Amino acid sequence: MADGDIEEFIGQNRKLAEFIDTFRSISESEKHWKSRREFIFRNISDYEDPHLDHLLALSMVWANHVFLGCRYSPTLLEKVKEMADGIVVHDAPVFKTRDEIVKQQRR
Repeated sequence: MADGDIEEFIGQNRKLAEFIDTFRSISESEKHWKSRREFIFRNISDYEDPHLDHLLALSMVWANHVFLGCRYSPTLLEKVKEMADGIVVHDAPVFKTRDEIVKQQRR
């Protein structure tokens, strides 16, 4: 779904949108929440009750990886990246690992 598609989907599914909005963390910025909310919307049909908690956990893994640079197992990251395919995050931070920084300093 493109950015406009998500907004159109939300407009057509107000009750679902209001339900999903209850999962926003108080510490999430608008940019962070907008992206994570899109992740949830794109995948909610595959994770209905009682598996909704699993989807919310996966959405946090994806958001933490994108916005905070958190690292997870390759298998888990592959799964959430596949689930997030097509979500565009503007001005996402770029993170370097400790090994990349040390390697760069040795040059």
